[in-house]
Parts: sequence; structure tokens; C-alpha cells
Amino acid sequence: MNDSIIQLIAAIVVGYLLGSIPFGLLLTRAAGLGDIRAIGSGNIGATNVLRTGHKGLAAATLLLDGAKGAAAALLAAAYFADSRMALIAAFAAVIGHDFPIWLRFKGGKGVATTLGALLGAVFFAGLGACATWLVIAALFRTSSLAALAALALAPVYAYVDAGWQPALLALALAILGFVRHSANIQRLLTGTEPRIGGRDKAAS
Repeated sequence: MNDSIIQLIAAIVVGYLLGSIPFGLLLTRAAGLGDIRAIGSGNIGATNVLRTGHKGLAAATLLLDGAKGAAAALLAAAYFADSRMALIAAFAAVIGHDFPIWLRFKGGKGVATTLGALLGAVFFAGLGACATWLVIAALFRTSSLAALAALALAPVYAYVDAGWQPALLALALAILGFVRHSANIQRLLTGTEPRIGGRDKAAS
């Protein structure tokens, strides 16, 4: 087995394992709130953690879910000479969050982890995506709409920032994110998608 294949496998495994850490579930259990999957949308992400009424836990979940995506990309960039390994590890981290083996492959929708992965792999593109999320969320108070806008523009930011390979990563993450948000998209089209802070069952 040559070095390239070993690096590829290592990037995928490390990225996936980092991404699969279910911080939302771990934090809410540690706080004595039970299983986050039993409330709201059943999602392990920050938006569903917010439904517990604990804003601090939701913020911690958001930051940690983003951090694991960034860590996967940065570790790969630090240890592998091939810059593509950082992109692969970043994508693997989002796959790990969305489909964690520890939770029977039922994870979150990967928005925070995607933004973190982009920050780690293509910093200015990730920064642009984060800014897009913040602006749309502030204007429309709808988490899923902000996420979809950030995902849609991320490939453009990545291409301008670093060229076609990072843009392909951002495009793959955008496609995955749109698929994971299919139910949210239907509610947005019908005008029934709840807003941030509302009592709803919309996952993010």
C-alpha cells in the first residue's frame, strides 16, 4: 500500500471520527436533560439543543460542532503534504456528524460542522459562508434559510478564494446539506418553516 493511499485512508478515518462526536447529545446528557433525540426534531444539533431552553448548551454545541470540522481539516493540513487531504478530512468530518456510527448513522444536518470544516480548509470561504448565515438569520430569523443560503454561496466563495478543488469540496457539502434539509425546504416553500427560537420540529 503506497503512501498516498495510506494518507487518504487516514484523512477519511480521522475526519469521520472527529465529526462523529455527538456533542449535542453528550452535553445535554451531562447537564441532566436526558436524550436530546427525544425532544423537538430529534436532531443532535445546536438548534434542537436550543429547544431545551439552555442557550449556553446550544452555543457550546454550535461551537464544538464547528470546531470538530475545523480540527479535521487543520490536522490533515498539518500532517499531510498533499493539500487535498485537508479537503477530504473536512468532508469526512461532515459525513461523520451526519451519519455517526455510534448513533446508528442518525446524526445532525451538519451546518455548524460544514462551516467549521470550510473555515479549516478554505478560511476566507468559510468566513464568507459564516457571514452569509449571520446576515440571512438576522434578516429573516430562519435558521434553515440562513443555512441554505450559506451552503449555496460557499462554492462561489471557495472558488474565488482558492480555486476549483476547494470549490468542489464546498459544492459537495452544499449538495449534502440541501439533501439533509429537504423537509425544511418544503416548509420554506409552503411558508410553514418556523423561525429561530420558535417552538417547532424543524431540524437544522
